[in-house]
Formats: sequence, C-alpha cells, structure tokens
Amino acid sequence: MRFVIEAIDNITNARVATLETEHGRIHTPIFMPVGTLANIKGVHQHELANDINAEIILGNTYHLFLRPGVTTIEKAGGLHHFMNWNRAILTDSGGYQVYSLSKSRKITEEGVTFKNHINGDRHLLTPEVAIDLQRSIGADIIMAFDECIPYPCEYDYSSRAMRLTHHWLERCIKKKNSKPPLYGYQQYLFPIVQGGTYSDLRAQSARYITEKDCHGNAIGGLSVGEPAELMYEMTESVCNILPKSKPRYLMGVGTPANILECIALGVDMFDCVMPTRNARNGMLFTSQGIVNIKNKKWANDFSQIDENGVTVIDRQYSKAYLRHLFVANEMLGKQIASIHNLGFYLWLVRQARKQIIQGTFGKWKNQMVKKVSQRL
Repeated sequence: MRFVIEAIDNITNARVATLETEHGRIHTPIFMPVGTLANIKGVHQHELANDINAEIILGNTYHLFLRPGVTTIEKAGGLHHFMNWNRAILTDSGGYQVYSLSKSRKITEEGVTFKNHINGDRHLLTPEVAIDLQRSIGADIIMAFDECIPYPCEYDYSSRAMRLTHHWLERCIKKKNSKPPLYGYQQYLFPIVQGGTYSDLRAQSARYITEKDCHGNAIGGLSVGEPAELMYEMTESVCNILPKSKPRYLMGVGTPANILECIALGVDMFDCVMPTRNARNGMLFTSQGIVNIKNKKWANDFSQIDENGVTVIDRQYSKAYLRHLFVANEMLGKQIASIHNLGFYLWLVRQARKQIIQGTFGKWKNQMVKKVSQRL
C-alpha cells in the first residue's frame, strides 16, 4: 500500500495524501460510507460510485459473518464480487460490537462471546477468527480486533481494555502473517489505539501501536458519548505520536463539524453511520446548515433540495416534495435524503482537500464549522 503526502496546511496539522490499494486510489482526507451488511442503506452501488463518488466504503465483519456468512461470500469470490463493488473496502473487525452489544456479550482473554441477535446462538469471536473472517470477506483494509469501551469508563478498566487490545493485536498480526490473502491481492492491517479518555493511556497505546509498524493506524473508542472537546483532545494527543508517514483513521466520527476539526488535527480517514441514519429520520446536512425536512416550514418550498448540492437528486426534487415523501412515509424520501447526505459528506472532505492544497484551510474550516452546525 502506497501512502503519499502531497500537501500539509501551514497553520493546522491537516494534510492531503493519496492512498493506493489494489482496488483503486483513495484521496485523503476521505469519508467512508458505512455499509454494514454489504450495502449502503437505500443507495444503489451505481449511485454510490457515479453520483456520490465514494472511493472506499466500510463493511462489518461480525454482521457479515452472521448474514450472509463467509461461505456465501467466498463462493462469490469475495465481498467485492458479491456486492458488485470494484472500489476499495475496509472492514471493522467486530471490535465496535464489543461496545454496542455489551448486554449480549462476555469478554475473556481468549476473545468475546456474542449472543446472536438474530436467532440467539452464541459465537466466539477471537483475534484469530476476526482475521480469518476478514480474509474470507476480502476487504482491502482490515482492522485488528480490539475492545472498544464506553464513556465514562474508570481508569483501571480503561487500562485493562487497552492492554487486552494490545495482546489481541499481537495475535492478529501473527494470524494474518500465517496465511496468504485469499483472492490474490494484498490486505492491509490497521491496529487500533485505545485508552479511553485518559491522556497517558492514549499516549502509551499510540506508542505501542507505532512500534508494530503496520500499514496504517486507527484511533478507536471515541465518539461513544464523550464531549466533543474531549474527543479532540484525545485525537490531537494521539496524532502527535502516530507516524506522519502512515494514514490515520478516526473510527466512527461523526458530524460535519467533528470531521473538519479532526482533519485539522491530522486525521486522514473517517466513517460514520450519521449521514444515512439521520437521513432516514429526515435530517439533511448542507453547506449552509442542518435541515429538518419534516418541518412544516418546507411544505410549500418548491426550491431545490440543496442549491449548492453536488448530487443529481439535489437539483431533481424540491424540498416540498421531499417533505411530502417523509410525511407519507414513502421509501423514496429516505433514499433521496441518504444520497444527498453522503454526497454532502464527500463534498465536504474534498473541499477540505482543496483548501489544504491552496493554503486556505484554517480560515475556511472555522467559517464552515459555524455554517454546518446551525439549524435552518
């Protein structure tokens, strides 16, 4: 995997780079739409590639293991072929489910036992199993198995979880090195920095991760309920330690303002369910602010959904029509809103890239954070 830094902002730590995988070139900073079950909810692959122009998407190992199962994915020739997506894919190892499914799992040194939310069966997910599953899925970038902890979390528990994450990383690396990739192209392992909201633990974890000299590095365990300023503090401290020569991925973050602030701290890659999840509830993110399209004020507004939008649907439909679809609970409304929000998120990171190259990122970022955070 090649990662070439092309420009660095002269005020912040924001940077522009190109990351190359066997399934295409990724221009950072980048946002990765979340396709947990081999699809981005409500969005066709054609729209994802041609209208939204996503360069990389995210899938989830735990959920793909349950449905459709790795046997089916292997028979299809890997996830790219199964879902007809010829661009890059990253898979989360299942570590986030350690956090999100806390009521139906048990953690031991060996791994995590989950209770299947579909039929109640129990499954043991270990670092070795997580790597084997991701080998079968065939993602370009795969994640180490980690323990993602909640906020708030006591120091002692945060420390134990961090040490367990480090131990699991050793096993992930060993397992990955024991077998060649399944589909003839390389897979790149990213370890994950943990440590909760404790600066000393974050620094310890970042140094440990750096020593492993993997292809890239991720920052996990943030955007789990902590205040934004604390997220920024932890992200900044970790970015100051992780090597500048490798991509930095901040997992699960977040709002447009969060993304802009963390680009300024030196983060290259982002993912979050927010643009599509909020879209399905009628929330539109725009360059001028946040729109609740279900609000009655839009009932007779026949202007374009977003005059500054970059997708076809932004100019194809009116706010009044989109509101009508939501009020009538028509599926098309959720699809339109999802395409719009993803288009906006990708536009936002591409604008950030442009501003960094031009040397105007700092001022632009401060203005844009205010705009995208206001409610219209």
